[in-house]
Amino acid sequence: MADEHVELAHIPPPQTVEALRAEIMRQYDLASRRMKQVASFVLDKPEDVAFETLAVVADRAGVQPSTIVRFAKTLGYPGASQMQKVIRDEMLASHITLAYGERARQFSEAGGGDETADTILDEYVEADILALNHLRQSVTAAQITEAVDAMVKAKTIYIAGFRRAFPVASYLAYALQRAGKRVVFIDGTGGLWSNQARGIGPDDLLIAISFRPYAEETVKCHALAVEQRANILAVTDSNVSPLVKGAAQALLLREAEVRSFRSLTSTLCLAQSLVIAYAFATQDEE
Repeated sequence: MADEHVELAHIPPPQTVEALRAEIMRQYDLASRRMKQVASFVLDKPEDVAFETLAVVADRAGVQPSTIVRFAKTLGYPGASQMQKVIRDEMLASHITLAYGERARQFSEAGGGDETADTILDEYVEADILALNHLRQSVTAAQITEAVDAMVKAKTIYIAGFRRAFPVASYLAYALQRAGKRVVFIDGTGGLWSNQARGIGPDDLLIAISFRPYAEETVKCHALAVEQRANILAVTDSNVSPLVKGAAQALLLREAEVRSFRSLTSTLCLAQSLVIAYAFATQDEE
């Protein structure tokens, strides 16, 4: 993947989705723009890659089919179909709701034309139900436990979420303070986000929340936390999000999108789950 025009021969191809994801991430920084485009699609839309034809995958990824083939070969596969099979076999074995992407697309396409208030409400409710079901299947109990453990151990929790993620960040800050945790809410008032984040250290935890196109302020807070060797919990939408690199843990989720407007329902549900789990984990300390 380091060069779009050079195939890396004799590389043993990944035989699990986790190994495939790791190899993509290993090569990602040196990849060409087109290869990064394919990598992001494979990581973010694995059900499309697994169950659609090569032509459909290429169209949805915005590249030529030959680019998908070259991408697969840089990972050691003879061609794209072998990479697709690895993803498809594991998805079938894990009983994940495979149709999420297709159902969401069909729902979005069916929603056009009628713009009455009750129809828009119905569209968002249905889309959010799909997204919440995906959240339940993609974020495990073990991940929640790991995140809460980091929250409990942290001397101070710093929370950063700007633009669309701001409501979630402000809720987390409010709820964790009510739960008795020492919290610094990096809200960037007056453009002073760097002053608010300046005190973060190795005994602290940064919860960084951002989604495409990724708020610059959140990315900079994340970089500062990495520099100060603080623990980082990223809440984001992709394995190639700038918040993932350097984070001890990343919780990945998809939000519903209706008429090009994205919801926050799944993210808020995850935030509430973290807060309540934290409260239960610390109730004996009170």
